[in-house]
Amino acid sequence: MNRERNRGRVTLATLAAVCAVAALPGQAHAAEGPAGYTFDPGAVSVQGTETNADAEELKPGSVYRSSIKNGQKLYYRLELDETTDAYVSAVAVPKSGGKVAYGDGITISIRDLDDTRCSSEDAAFESAEFPRPIAAYAHRTVEKDSTTCAARGTYNVLIERESKATSSPDAWDLELRYEAEPAPKDADSLPTEAPEDWPSASPVPPAGKQERSGGSGFYDATSLETGEWRDTIAPGQTRFYRVPVDWGQQIFATAALSNSKKSTEYLGNALALALDNPAHGHVDDATLSYSGAPNSVALEPLPPVAYENRYDSAADVSAMRFAGWYYLSVTLSPKVAEHYGDEGLGLTLKVKVVNDSKAFPYAGDAGIFGVTDDDRDLARSGQSAPEAGASDTMRMVAAAGIGAGSVMVLGLGAWTLLARRRGASAAVPPGAAGGQPPGAW
Repeated sequence: MNRERNRGRVTLATLAAVCAVAALPGQAHAAEGPAGYTFDPGAVSVQGTETNADAEELKPGSVYRSSIKNGQKLYYRLELDETTDAYVSAVAVPKSGGKVAYGDGITISIRDLDDTRCSSEDAAFESAEFPRPIAAYAHRTVEKDSTTCAARGTYNVLIERESKATSSPDAWDLELRYEAEPAPKDADSLPTEAPEDWPSASPVPPAGKQERSGGSGFYDATSLETGEWRDTIAPGQTRFYRVPVDWGQQIFATAALSNSKKSTEYLGNALALALDNPAHGHVDDATLSYSGAPNSVALEPLPPVAYENRYDSAADVSAMRFAGWYYLSVTLSPKVAEHYGDEGLGLTLKVKVVNDSKAFPYAGDAGIFGVTDDDRDLARSGQSAPEAGASDTMRMVAAAGIGAGSVMVLGLGAWTLLARRRGASAAVPPGAAGGQPPGAW
């Protein structure tokens, strides 16, 4: 009897996974033109509050959806122990077609209950004044011989938005993530000073362009490895990619636009390139101008990934503090359409990751702050995280011996059965024999 019940659970779980695959967002629509930001479908809705006493708690390893209006200061809550380094990131997503101005943006900070600021970071629109997703993070880092933000207890996450009067008044969507960094295995032996210099000459990637279509968010970012990658990008569109960068490795990246025969109109800051770390903390950005001729822009040389980078006062060096997936995003200004049309322009990304991998410094599993053989395989294949999950699901389906046609039929049957069960439950008054409260499964 138990064996039959367990088999039923496995089948229902498989069907649910297949249905999730069928609804997979991301790259299926990316080639159709400018698309909105793809939020993590597993994100939980959370409402920021204007008083910290009413703030909702964020849980480590979780993703959340929220929003913020101009001038708002919103609080969320963390419960921290006395040893864990915690990171909370915010991706601000203005509505496409709106207006932003220089200096518009958000500030995220983590503070203790005495309002002592543990850290903060800004994400702002600067010279590239057009709507696009922008990211920032704040962290509580426990430092040796320091009592600042070191106590166990409740901490506040504060997100503040500022926009000019000339900017669109709409609320911005927020995608929030809370990650906890594993404890180092021997903290006393780790360096406490960041390196002062590192190789700055950008190496040449292997010759030969390959096609890779970018995703529409951090969630469905297309995986890349060292190489030269070709895509197209339309005015107003943002493409997302991710690159595994291990401990001791250094990343170089260049974005280039192809020529156009339609105009020679000069547009300053026509394309924005950004790099964010595995905790979605901002690392570096750059912009390029465009006048119909080929043009390119490169990120500044960054240090190899090292634990001790966190002790540097420069934000771009400090952000290279752990290994994992590093995210490249590229946005083409919507103003390009006024002179060059709505069709996509050729986009080339040159990515080079150098140096051999080093061992991670943690006592246990590195989690998202490390690079695995599976990650390297994904970078070679070009799969995004949801595509990799879909492949795993289909392998599970194949192992279960369910044909694709049968999956479709069984999936519809499963949803019909669940709908009937829900209807039957709602038809039985609460407290009746065998009944459940309305809405229960």
